[in-house]
Amino acid sequence: MDDLERLADDIRRAETVVALTGAGISAPSGVPTFRGDDGVWDRFDEGQFAYGRFQRDPAGFWADRVDLQQELFGDDPDPNAAHEALAAMGHAGALEAICTQNTDGLHGVAADTVTAEAAESATATTTILELHGNAQRVRCQDCGSRRDSEPILERAAAGDLPPTCDCGGVFKPDVVLFGEQLPGAAIQRARSLARESDVFLAIGSSLRVQPAASLPQLAAETDATVGIVNLDSTPYDSLADVVYREDVTTVLPRLRELVAE
Repeated sequence: MDDLERLADDIRRAETVVALTGAGISAPSGVPTFRGDDGVWDRFDEGQFAYGRFQRDPAGFWADRVDLQQELFGDDPDPNAAHEALAAMGHAGALEAICTQNTDGLHGVAADTVTAEAAESATATTTILELHGNAQRVRCQDCGSRRDSEPILERAAAGDLPPTCDCGGVFKPDVVLFGEQLPGAAIQRARSLARESDVFLAIGSSLRVQPAASLPQLAAETDATVGIVNLDSTPYDSLADVVYREDVTTVLPRLRELVAE
């Protein structure tokens, strides 16, 4: 029995399995990473996307945000085999929650697709915690209403700067900007899930951005089996029971197949 088979066996026997995902799971879908070789911040000034800039200069912020959104999601990325494998595991009741650092919304799309394709069978509910928000939505700073981001971005691209809500409030991308705190309820729930987990999977994350990066350690401290799947090494490899430095779109579908056996 190899490491992946042992990990699958642990998942089958576990009551609570939790996954943390980072940029590496969406890169195969064409979503560029922010840092590293040819990262987005090599081409954009990250300081222009801070919450302080949004407050001081919402029109300028939105003009730049249109370009950033195009860079990130202009090719209309779809979920890849890794997203689909996690969604299928969740549908089968083998994955309690996904805590994601990504803002692309692809986990939700994959989950909806799997549910629709298997509409006649029983489904389990997988919690998706979007720790950094969702770039496919905007939120009014005054009334709090949320809307799909596409028509708001179209307005901004056409010169409606900054785009405003019917109530007169300025829309903000529904993501955590530099200088903002992560939503307290979401990170506390993620920490609780990590402590409760019997198996914790860290997938496509460098595990260098806190506080999400500390979740595998919380899981390890409560004797969970920790598996890491990432192309590069992470600061938490030494505490993991299984480490795969391979493509997530190869490892995750195989893991799903083993769990289903």
